[in-house]
Amino acid sequence: MSRLPQIASGSASNEVQELFDSVQKKLGMVPNMMRAMANSPGVLEGYLQFSNSISRGSLTAKQRQQIALAVSQDNGCDYCLAAHSTIARSVGLTADQIRDSRHSLAVDGKTNALLQFVHKVVDQRGHVDDQDVDGLHELGFTDADIAETVAHVALSVLTNYFNIVAGTGVDFPMAPALDSELAETN
Repeated sequence: MSRLPQIASGSASNEVQELFDSVQKKLGMVPNMMRAMANSPGVLEGYLQFSNSISRGSLTAKQRQQIALAVSQDNGCDYCLAAHSTIARSVGLTADQIRDSRHSLAVDGKTNALLQFVHKVVDQRGHVDDQDVDGLHELGFTDADIAETVAHVALSVLTNYFNIVAGTGVDFPMAPALDSELAETN
């Protein structure tokens, strides 16, 4: 049940309506999360600007979705799991890759190391070791890649916590339940 109302386009302020219009143009819809964020135009605008800025970095669309899936699974955010499972399919991730990403795993060693780093950042609230960062460097990740990874973790934590607190109604197909056998390995 929603704890924060989702602002309808017809009752939105001019400022919010402009933001909704840009989201509608880009996504073909205004997701419930953004309608709930619109209770504070600054929150919605800040989210959109941050998301847009870091999406232009060096990480691929697939990597960004894999990060979001790993963080959302760690935080237990059904809304974000549903949204990012849908988006992940649209950028070319398979059902197996989506499932693996939710477990912070990947078949590809470089992506696996990235997702393990992401899991550690979330689990240890950013308190990683020099070896964790050095390990990413050794695999070819640049300082920019690592900075963007942390930014994508932060963006996912923001949306996870926001949707959990707001009780945002899921307006994407629900993400499938995970295999309990794999869930126990992570």
